[in-house]
Amino acid sequence: MKRILLLGATGSIGQQTVDVIEQHPDLFELVGASAGHNEKKLHEIVKKHPSVKVVGLAKKPEKEFANCEVFYGRDNMVQCIEHCDYDLLVNATVGFRGLKPTLASLAKGIDVALANKESLVAGGMLVRKMMQKTGTKLYPIDSEHSAIFQCLQGNKEKEASRLIITASGGSFRHLNREQLKDVTVEQALSHPNWNMGRRITIDSATMVNKGFEVIEAHYLFDMPFSRIDVVLHDESIVHSMVEFEDHAIMAQLGSADMRLPIQYALAYPDRLVLKEEHPLDMTRTRDLHFRTMDTTRFPMLKTAYEIGEREGNLGAVFNGADEQAVEMFLNGEISFLDIETSINKAIEAIAYIADPDYEDLEKSDKESREFVKNYWR
Repeated sequence: MKRILLLGATGSIGQQTVDVIEQHPDLFELVGASAGHNEKKLHEIVKKHPSVKVVGLAKKPEKEFANCEVFYGRDNMVQCIEHCDYDLLVNATVGFRGLKPTLASLAKGIDVALANKESLVAGGMLVRKMMQKTGTKLYPIDSEHSAIFQCLQGNKEKEASRLIITASGGSFRHLNREQLKDVTVEQALSHPNWNMGRRITIDSATMVNKGFEVIEAHYLFDMPFSRIDVVLHDESIVHSMVEFEDHAIMAQLGSADMRLPIQYALAYPDRLVLKEEHPLDMTRTRDLHFRTMDTTRFPMLKTAYEIGEREGNLGAVFNGADEQAVEMFLNGEISFLDIETSINKAIEAIAYIADPDYEDLEKSDKESREFVKNYWR
């Protein structure tokens, strides 16, 4: 029985993780959960899973959690890690706040199933050092990185010559730059293939999300940026590919269901039965389209490569500026293209730190958010 501590339990990835756990009660046990501000949903989860003994929330709960040790406030997730007996951390939180729990679990010597992109985008250097120090591992939950991870099984990583990450292109993949000037929040939130959280859906449309994934892939698979490519793939059926030294390419295909990579991360190295409503049927898949990525149309992807190469605190600035800009766009305060402007201006304005510690990254994250807020006042 593998004991799971789940951070971000009430979000999109968190709820699908709970579903995977419930499909395999003989293999997984939920022993701890955090939920940000969604206390009501967390109560529902704890009621269904009496094995939960540790709970985390952003603020003091209004209703008691029976038989649970409750932590709330800024460091509630780290406190859950410190006080919970678990075998695997599932970090399904969104944003920079996910970095500290990732580091805390690795420091404790416990592996992490990682959905929190920002842990590697903002703090990849620190995460890599902690893994080397403690001998711990990350299991990717992102569909693209899970695909690469699966393609590498049975092969030697050193024989992989290129990682090929697929991108749907997001909500506005068929629009040109001029047409993007007047798009609405509602249009941006209509992703053609995936049902995801609000921020990641916007990040998919700007291609910031794919830029994050390039940086993640660099740290997860120790691959130089020059050997990580992105291609547009309309159908989101091929989740990513690996090209090997002999030019053979292995791909992982599947339906747009995040439970598959979640389950693979939880059960690795085993594969389990997954109850899926619409499994991929290749006889009904008529066409698969692949197109070259145009970085003049999606400039944020080029920015991500540049940031990844320079490392330092730039990932924290990139993420912080994006997170703030996306929030302002969703609130109707800025336009869609203003998200790109926000990121570019923040990168120019925030001082570069080549070898940051956690406090430096936290400061850079805060400064970039404040910069974006003030820039549009």
